[in-house]
Amino acid sequence: MRKLKKLGILVLGLTLAFAVAGCGKKDTTKDNKVVKVGVVGESNEMWVPVIEELKNEGIEVQLVSFSDYNTPNAALDGGEIDLNAFQHHAYLDKEIANNSYKIEAIGDTFISAMNIYSKKIANLSEVKEGDKIAVPNDATNEGRALKVLEAAALIELNKDAGDSPEIKDIIANPFKFEFVEVDAANVYALLPDVAIAVINCNYALDNGLNPGKDAIFQDSPNIYVGKNYVNLIAARSEDANNEVLKKVVKAYQSDAVKEVYADTYKGSYLAAWEE
Repeated sequence: MRKLKKLGILVLGLTLAFAVAGCGKKDTTKDNKVVKVGVVGESNEMWVPVIEELKNEGIEVQLVSFSDYNTPNAALDGGEIDLNAFQHHAYLDKEIANNSYKIEAIGDTFISAMNIYSKKIANLSEVKEGDKIAVPNDATNEGRALKVLEAAALIELNKDAGDSPEIKDIIANPFKFEFVEVDAANVYALLPDVAIAVINCNYALDNGLNPGKDAIFQDSPNIYVGKNYVNLIAARSEDANNEVLKKVVKAYQSDAVKEVYADTYKGSYLAAWEE
């Protein structure tokens, strides 16, 4: 997400101590109330109000930035950090299954919005029989796109497909829509040629769309049966009930963070902790 990464420069300039991860398994939260949180990339403005809030309680939150998605869970399991916040439940479950990590989710954060956009209509009531709909063609994003279209009452899906349906799982298509399946990065380019398109928030932002204002139908955490696509804060299982770490989660799950989602990220992220 190029634009979101640019926004992260400000946060890195405001850090309290955004240092690289240390070594060893010392639980810093028990001694001096320093909590190291592993994040990926530089776009972490949502943590600014969390850091400020917890400072008032004598808790210092240090963001530890990783450049890839493979390292933060290993760092958490190994005791180099106290929490991480970069992944959704499906990814965490896969990581635990593959690596036997003793870590778990202790709080939900957001879901990345996958909204419906159009350059031809202003309201979904204007769709016509035979219209074309552009959707991503990879399994995860296409499944989410179909769930969004079902939530918009445009199609009906086989309930047995869960949160990862395929085109073949459409059991009702009353408008006889034609689905155009392309790489997620190319869905936006089809907007002039289709009636509607379901676009990932990062590609929407990259192409000048405002997810919070320009969508004609917006994604929501309650569209999905489970939490596969909900991002989270993870801790070591042995620390899941640590009171200091619980305070970090509580500070994150706040109106101040929701404001950052809406303003800085233009509605790209949707709070998932109240659903």
